[in-house]
Amino acid sequence: MNPTPNAGALAGVRILDMATVLAAPIGATLCADHGAEVVKLELPDGSDPLRGLQPVKDGVALWWKVANRGKKGITLDVRKPYGKALLLRMLPQFDVLVENFRTGTMDRWGLDAATLLAVNPRLVILRLTGFGQTGPYAARPGFARIFEAMSGFTSLTGERGGSPLHSNFPVGDAVAGLFAAFSIASEIARLRADPKAAGCVVDLSATEALFRLLDPLPVEHEQLGLVRQPEGNCASYTAPSNMYMSQDRVFFSLVASSNPIFARLAQAVGHPEWSCDPRYDSNPARVRNLQALDTELAAWFVARPYVVITDALQAAGVPFSKVNTIVDIESDPHFAARQAIVRLADPLYGSLPAPCIVPRVAGREMPIPRTGPDVGEHNAEVYGRFGIDAAELTALRVAGVV
Repeated sequence: MNPTPNAGALAGVRILDMATVLAAPIGATLCADHGAEVVKLELPDGSDPLRGLQPVKDGVALWWKVANRGKKGITLDVRKPYGKALLLRMLPQFDVLVENFRTGTMDRWGLDAATLLAVNPRLVILRLTGFGQTGPYAARPGFARIFEAMSGFTSLTGERGGSPLHSNFPVGDAVAGLFAAFSIASEIARLRADPKAAGCVVDLSATEALFRLLDPLPVEHEQLGLVRQPEGNCASYTAPSNMYMSQDRVFFSLVASSNPIFARLAQAVGHPEWSCDPRYDSNPARVRNLQALDTELAAWFVARPYVVITDALQAAGVPFSKVNTIVDIESDPHFAARQAIVRLADPLYGSLPAPCIVPRVAGREMPIPRTGPDVGEHNAEVYGRFGIDAAELTALRVAGVV
């Protein structure tokens, strides 16, 4: 079907999301944001680990609600014979199956790719694992911090000479989720362009997704013999680029990489001569002399309140930002003007706040999704499409199939 102006580019696409926790479900959620119909499949006991991750309020998994927004929820134990049969019965009505079980798990359940594609030859099977479907690490378990460490991402964080640092957020899951959504959209574009095109298996490694973003690491090692190391809040490739503190202890990030921006920064802090100083007149020179430059900049900033710094840097057109917490974001006029936080309708809380749909498309007002479903919330609706009435659904529930 052709999407209507307010339906999203993925309108008409049906996704069965049987993945757990975060990375693969994020990919399906991003597709739901842009119009795909996503059905979230869980085990009948609701044991998805995301339902137990903080934040949890009075036993309610808040992260689950926002991370799985816009989805309908069903329960099904595909390990049971009837559960497997029911999955295969439903698959012809879906365009995409998303799973993130350890390599070989689906095969052991009798749900190998050949079996899935036999019932739906145009099915896109997205398999998101920590390390991919092949290779000596294929069967290893993994979480975001493992992907981050193995990919080399974590080796770039932390203070020089100190311990590498993880972020207090699973960046590896989020990046893998972005690649999952990109993979789904790419394959749907291929299938829409050719009615005779066959389905496929997408082998997405979360570790490779993170590594893919680190473009310069292999080439700088081969050609220059460099192994990039953590530099604290500085950067080894551009300067000045650091975290600074004002007199009133406001931390802010500043980047003045290009020569024109650096000249404006130098003027703003009362040192116009810096732009002609051979120590600072090019980015390579500034990187070589970073310690001297940063010492002078830090001294200028720490002697002034943040409001004075803000006025000076804004007037000079220098990129900078206070390090915002969620409290700052909620009160920021730019986020407010852009409606960057939306309210998701929720049957328990009325509504819950969450980030807006990204990206925006001119002339298209996307509907705001509701929060993620309760365990099996849409069993009757979804299974009703396949002729399963209330009596049969009750029998399946008693048998532990749904």
